[in-house]
Amino acid sequence: MKDKLQIVSAELLEAFKEQVPKNMKAAFDELKDAEISTDTFSFYTSVSSVFSSKIEGEDIELDSYIKHKKFGIEFLPDYTKKIDDLYNAYSFAKENTINKNTISTAHELLSKHIVAKHYQGKIRTQNMYVSTSDGKIEYVAPSPYAVTNEMEKFYDDIDVLLNQNLLIEEVFYFAAMIHLVFVKIHPWNDGNGRCARLIEKWFLAQKLGPKAWFIQSEKNYYLQHQTYYNNIRELGLEYNELDYSKALSFLLMLANSLNMSKN
Repeated sequence: MKDKLQIVSAELLEAFKEQVPKNMKAAFDELKDAEISTDTFSFYTSVSSVFSSKIEGEDIELDSYIKHKKFGIEFLPDYTKKIDDLYNAYSFAKENTINKNTISTAHELLSKHIVAKHYQGKIRTQNMYVSTSDGKIEYVAPSPYAVTNEMEKFYDDIDVLLNQNLLIEEVFYFAAMIHLVFVKIHPWNDGNGRCARLIEKWFLAQKLGPKAWFIQSEKNYYLQHQTYYNNIRELGLEYNELDYSKALSFLLMLANSLNMSKN
């Protein structure tokens, strides 16, 4: 398998397996949906959508969003529309296999109120930098000339992994690594973080089944958002010089989300 992967690194897999909780399979099997969920409303999709959006700075509270989504209580459209879009993208993912075309569609859905229509689901054609709040460049993504090729490698690796029999620890490792690689490619003009966290959960669900949607990884990332961003930054400033040997702290955050999801 390692020989078939082009861009998703497996070099930390053994170190990861040594450090993850030993009860991962039991903890995953204990996951269950919230009693508040119905055929038309998913509590955990709301949790994912709200906290993934909050990571990106959206001013939204889970309680308010549940009132809006489950009970139809109206808020100002600007308060809920981006979260509704992300909720729709998660709902789409639950019903579809993860691949190049469906990832593009998911971005179209989640970015309806983030980027212009001609950018939705389309690979960027501009240079991309990630900046701090004071304007300092903290990451330089691959050039637009390289992005398409890097994404083809990314999609091929997902296909390889979907066709492998993996232990639960290996599924969590590769889900988190897929998340990290996608963020570093930064293929869209905006919505990359939201999409990466969705893809991570989507891969888990494809490999482990629908209980994966109950994992509160997005909430865990938000509650530790400075650590989350620091772990992403740890790999380096420029795409061509990224050091994935420094990724272990980031990769373990997803596995540790299982303990939160049991509560």
